[in-house]
Amino acid sequence: MSTIKEVRDEIEQIDSEIIQLIHKRVGMAAKVLEAKKKEGININDPSQNTVVQDRAADAAVELNLDASAVKEIFNILIRMNIERQHELSGEGNLP
Repeated sequence: MSTIKEVRDEIEQIDSEIIQLIHKRVGMAAKVLEAKKKEGININDPSQNTVVQDRAADAAVELNLDASAVKEIFNILIRMNIERQHELSGEGNLP
């Protein structure tokens, strides 16, 4: 039987992994921006945003998670990536 500290330590490790994956995902902004420039696609691509949100919601349903909450998380990830692309293109105001 686990102690609360052990469980919290395990959650902390998972949280750290999530942060690393967010960093990796946002790090893809340069590649995405480059490809969008080559293909003449705007930084904010609402149709692709919908594809990402729907894919996340479908995966959430398969895992019996709250699809609406997962879509909110992915909305934040999409915004972070769009902001990073604006920054990289010289249009943003992020550090």
